[in-house]
Amino acid sequence: MRMTRMRKSTKIAVAFLIYISVTAAYLLPRNTEIDRAEKYLTIAGAYVVVLLLWWVLRKKEQIRERYEKNRLK
Repeated sequence: MRMTRMRKSTKIAVAFLIYISVTAAYLLPRNTEIDRAEKYLTIAGAYVVVLLLWWVLRKKEQIRERYEKNRLK
């Protein structure tokens, strides 16, 4: 059984997701200045930004792979 390496784009996205989740779990319950809906929207917005970051980095990796593949031909 061969283990595949995790792509750099995925590693970065997972690291940010863990950071956002831990930060939200620690800080948001203590914040009484904003209401519950705003807290959830903030977390959801952060997750969307990480998803977009992952998508852009993945596309850059695919472009680089195609370039390397065509350069070697």
